[in-house]
Amino acid sequence: MPRTYETLTLGDAKRMLAAAEAKADDLGIAYNIAVVDAGGHLLAFIRQDNALIGSIDLAIDKAGTARLFNRSTAELAQLSQSGQPLFGIQESNSGKVVIFGGGVPVIVGGTIVGAVGTSAGTVEQDVAVAEAALAALC
Repeated sequence: MPRTYETLTLGDAKRMLAAAEAKADDLGIAYNIAVVDAGGHLLAFIRQDNALIGSIDLAIDKAGTARLFNRSTAELAQLSQSGQPLFGIQESNSGKVVIFGGGVPVIVGGTIVGAVGTSAGTVEQDVAVAEAALAALC
């Protein structure tokens, strides 16, 4: 019998993108926002008009990183400093691990069902936009 697992749907991702986009508009910053499913695969992505081109991969990789390691990229930033237990983790997974804030796992009913990644502003702004996306599911 094939295994089944819970994951974000496209409808979930669209709600998350809309909420994140609204927060980005409030901040006055054009954002790149990515949502990945439970398997860490890109489910939906939006690049607002004039969003930084260099932030496209960062948003996608932040979402992937949050899902791969089941923790926020802000938490990974702390754990990957010199002398900390995950020092050097950013060199894993073909260099696609991002270790600064803006990537957050999506947890529903105690199960990780995907992740969101945002990029364009400061780390604090990226975290705020990602948290707005999470709030859309509550």
